[in-house]
Amino acid sequence: MRIRIAHTTTYTYDAPPKLVTQVLRLTPRNHDGQYVVNWRIDLSRDCQLYQREGAFGNISHSFTAEGPFDELSVSVEGEIDTQDTSGIVRGAVERFPPALFLRDTQLTEADAAIIDFAEATRAKSGGDTLGLLHALMAGLNESFAFDTEPTNVTTTAAEAFKLKRGVCQDGTHVFIAAARHLGIPARYIGGHYCRRDEEGPQDAGHAWAEAYIDKLGWVGFDPTHGISPTESHVRVAVGLDYLGAAPVRGTRHGGGNESMKVSVHVAPASRQSQSQSQQ
Repeated sequence: MRIRIAHTTTYTYDAPPKLVTQVLRLTPRNHDGQYVVNWRIDLSRDCQLYQREGAFGNISHSFTAEGPFDELSVSVEGEIDTQDTSGIVRGAVERFPPALFLRDTQLTEADAAIIDFAEATRAKSGGDTLGLLHALMAGLNESFAFDTEPTNVTTTAAEAFKLKRGVCQDGTHVFIAAARHLGIPARYIGGHYCRRDEEGPQDAGHAWAEAYIDKLGWVGFDPTHGISPTESHVRVAVGLDYLGAAPVRGTRHGGGNESMKVSVHVAPASRQSQSQSQQ
């Protein structure tokens, strides 16, 4: 499947800042089942863009824009070829042993309620790790409602699980917390999901989890949709939690209040676009 992605983040300021520094994790990379056909980053300010590769293998870019200015935009656009690998991740950059992803963070620490959910799921599913993880995903998909209102980027897994609602980031944090409690390495994946039944801009990217299974490797689980990742998923960044895979993070010096607007468009690439890229 050929997927076209356009993602723009625009900041506006009540008073012009003196300096803005941003770190971007917006660039996908190749692995089995995913090939980056073309990709570009554009900034509304004239400044140097530096590329580096992080500890988890994420491609990141950083820049510092000198003010004064009232608005700053970061845009990425490109096309990705994807194939369905039944959620199995192979060929990705792996610098750490899976055991590292047993480490809890403030956003993924399991409280008593998540522990009870994890243990009850294990008791019902038996001893098969793959079956247990699918049961965790299905349980969250059934009981956790997608809702953009009640949570934010600092909402913990425990807080989201208590509400029984939240965005894809929240359900992913709960899944990771439950898996780690059960002794299964799990990590956060930031990326995109191509919804073929919807048109027009989306208001966010997507998130899901990957868990490590002996003799099988890393396998993806998307609690929001109740499925393992398919050719509709584009994998961009890996982290212990959202903060480690956040698409845009930064700081600024000076300026008044800041507002942010995000526009994300993910759709199958047109046949004309595909033929042009092959010429």
